[in-house]
Amino acid sequence: MIEINDMSKVYTIGEESVYALDKACLQITQGEFVAVIGPSGSGKSTLMNIIGCLDTADSGEYLLDGVRIEDYSENELAAVRNRKIGFVFQSFNLIPKLTAEENVELPLIYQGVKKSERAERVRAALERVDLAKRGNHYPTELSGGQQQRVAIARAIVTRPSLILADEPTGNLDSKTTTEIMNIFHELHAAGNTILLITHDDSVAQQAQRQIHILDGRLTEVRA
Repeated sequence: MIEINDMSKVYTIGEESVYALDKACLQITQGEFVAVIGPSGSGKSTLMNIIGCLDTADSGEYLLDGVRIEDYSENELAAVRNRKIGFVFQSFNLIPKLTAEENVELPLIYQGVKKSERAERVRAALERVDLAKRGNHYPTELSGGQQQRVAIARAIVTRPSLILADEPTGNLDSKTTTEIMNIFHELHAAGNTILLITHDDSVAQQAQRQIHILDGRLTEVRA
């Protein structure tokens, strides 16, 4: 599903060149649950942004479902982000003025899904994360764990083939982290491909595979 070959991304800071990715190679097959673990500044978010088609590499190759990302137009990339990929972020990225239901519904509006179908899919997504009774609440009326559940519901409502989670438990306590990880396990069991970025060993160890990243270089963690 994901194939990355010799990918590099370089940032210039003053007179210094810093490699966020340094000839990185990675393969993820359909249905896998993979964790990428590394310290702050190791290149995790850069890798996530490139896989999520939010950024591009300076060199190397990225194939998504066998198609080179470089061959997509901007409109096609936008469609890939909206239909094929579900994003979950550490900071939730919910819109404060919208209710939980409205936040989850937003990507379906962008897709042009008709209203009746939107309502059914939003209800199903919130039920999936056990928040159906809080749909009319605003983000400020929800706990951090509940906000992250809404964010997961928003990610899965479009029925994406790939879920990208960037430090999804980073702002949560241990009990809530366990609850959120249980949701990811359920999604994986249902056939979703999941790539989870984390700095937490205990979270990474719950994935099928662990990839360590340091100074932009990827290394498979062997059991």
